[in-house]
Amino acid sequence: MNHLDKVPISEGSAGNTVASGTYGFTISQKTIAQAVDCSGVALHSGAEAVLTLQPAPAGTGIIFRRTDLDGSPEIPARWDHVVDTTLCTTLGAEGGVRISTVEHLMAALAGCHIDNLYVEVDGPEVPIMDGSSQPFVCLVERAGVVEQAEARRVIEILKPVTVEDGDRLVELTPSPSFSVGFEIDFANRAVARQELVVTLINGSFKTEIARARTFGFAEEVAQMRAAGLARGGSLDNAVVVSEDRVLNEDGLRYDDEFVRHKVLDAVGDLYLAGAPIRGHFRGVRSGHRLNNELLRALFADDTAWRETTLDPAIAVHGMGFVAA
Repeated sequence: MNHLDKVPISEGSAGNTVASGTYGFTISQKTIAQAVDCSGVALHSGAEAVLTLQPAPAGTGIIFRRTDLDGSPEIPARWDHVVDTTLCTTLGAEGGVRISTVEHLMAALAGCHIDNLYVEVDGPEVPIMDGSSQPFVCLVERAGVVEQAEARRVIEILKPVTVEDGDRLVELTPSPSFSVGFEIDFANRAVARQELVVTLINGSFKTEIARARTFGFAEEVAQMRAAGLARGGSLDNAVVVSEDRVLNEDGLRYDDEFVRHKVLDAVGDLYLAGAPIRGHFRGVRSGHRLNNELLRALFADDTAWRETTLDPAIAVHGMGFVAA
């Protein structure tokens, strides 16, 4: 049973339809209007992959399908299906079927408020495209977005939940909207220490986060490739730092692109909660592993969260999930 099924949504409850009818609407679930596809190289395997987005009925959630395998086995995009977090987030299902590097696509779907979708991939990894979420945002915009009959569900954070590992930390705390704060600190002077807090409302994901690319260090490339990773990596799909300089000819897209990409990764990993989160996320030197451990800690504590639907009053006043 999906963990979101454990709390019933009651008519007129907090976070559901406004009882007085002041606003006269609910915030609906969304899917895309038509199928759309793209292709590109996979970051870690180096293989070409075709990705197709298909509309899905209300209540479906985000489901990956491996179309290269017999029967196109499905993998739910949920925290409890995360099976590996080595340099990316990998989902798995029965029979050992996997799909990796899902975080940039998931971030785009969160930013575009897509609740229900079939994601078909003809290989074990989502194509990296340019290393950001922007190509996937454009894909969703090309397909168009349609509202569905069911109300959108959200995970409301009721009390702080924290996971620590040495000097690394992730936490979720109550907040009237979804916001992400992140701190990074690298010895490399091109990256150094960066900090950012973003509230994901009124198009801020698209304008402030979506174009931030994944990054890596030139001296680590040989080691990663020897481990079977980053075989498709290049200056076309990642920011590469060598010693204290950025090798990409066009430089950075944002002065603090490195921390913005860490925010992007967190948005994608957190969307594996199975619904948008209403709360504040803070990450300090963390990554995919701790992001997933945080969701596991959250759902292990029934007093830390509740399921509700998005309050139109919050949306109207610009405090919630308004626009990508």
